[in-house]
Amino acid sequence: MTMSRSENRAIYPSLKGKTVFVTGGATGIGAALVRGFAAQGAQVAFVDLDASPGEAFAGQLDGVQFRRCDLRDLDLLRETVSAFEAEMGGFDILLNNAANDDRHKLEEVTPAYWEERMATNLRHQFFAAQMLVPGMRARGGGAIINFGSVSWHLGLPDLVLYQTAKAAVEGMTRAMARDLGADNIRVTAIVPGNVETPRQKQWYTPEGEAEILNGQCLKRRIQPADVAALALFLASDDGALCSGHEYFIDAGWR
Repeated sequence: MTMSRSENRAIYPSLKGKTVFVTGGATGIGAALVRGFAAQGAQVAFVDLDASPGEAFAGQLDGVQFRRCDLRDLDLLRETVSAFEAEMGGFDILLNNAANDDRHKLEEVTPAYWEERMATNLRHQFFAAQMLVPGMRARGGGAIINFGSVSWHLGLPDLVLYQTAKAAVEGMTRAMARDLGADNIRVTAIVPGNVETPRQKQWYTPEGEAEILNGQCLKRRIQPADVAALALFLASDDGALCSGHEYFIDAGWR
């Protein structure tokens, strides 16, 4: 019998019992991250802006906790992290996944919209790391995985603020890795291509889908579980010497 891609995934013993914090974990890539780490025997806490899908998803999995959190509200994020840490102890792994790629025109951008987009796509990644680092130090190390985007490498249209934020994620990752390496905290970035999620499907016609495949070296749509597989490796002891770099999973999109 031929095994499916999901059935043939690797198991990482080093992830069993680890505590993991995932942002934007209710749907899409975030849900695949939550599911993937829970399947490894990790204890997972995740946040999302949308309470209903988050609560429903958490109820399907063992060893998973959910709290609603608007990551633009840093005081609320700090309260949420503190509540999770009171229940779970410090965290070993942070997955800075949450983002929003709403399309926008350059001439429509206001200072207020700029600030909101940076808060949505960049600022919380830094402050979530800042909040979790003391616990990682106390536990002897950890792994922070930030999420970028292939979009700015390709210069896609109508995403100037999203691409500005995602370009900054890669610079932030390298700087954090240098500052935290002495504490045995490794910091990497995952750069996904166009991942087939319900959200992404709203932006593309069948012709647009075909254009994506034509631009990829590998003619197969990337699934959220494919991104989670890379995150599992980077967070595990198998990725113990990976830090300060970004890792693409884009099927060779050029």
